[in-house]
Amino acid sequence: MKEIKDLSLKTKVELEKLDLPEIQKEIKSASKKMFDLNMKLELGELKQTHLIKFLRRYIAVLNTLANNKTI
Repeated sequence: MKEIKDLSLKTKVELEKLDLPEIQKEIKSASKKMFDLNMKLELGELKQTHLIKFLRRYIAVLNTLANNKTI
C-alpha cells in the first residue's frame, strides 16, 4: 500500500469537494502519472503493475465526477 500512497491520490470525499477546474487539473495530473507508469511497464522497469489498474479506476472516478459537475 506504500506505493499507492506514493501516487498521492485524493480520497473520494476530498474529490467531491473540488470544483470543476480543480477536477480537470487532477485528471490531467493523473493522466500524466498513468502515462509514466505505462512507459515504465513497456520498458520493463515497473514492478508494481497493480498501480496501473488502480490509477485507471481513479481516473474513471474523476471523469464521472467531472460529468456530474457539468450537468
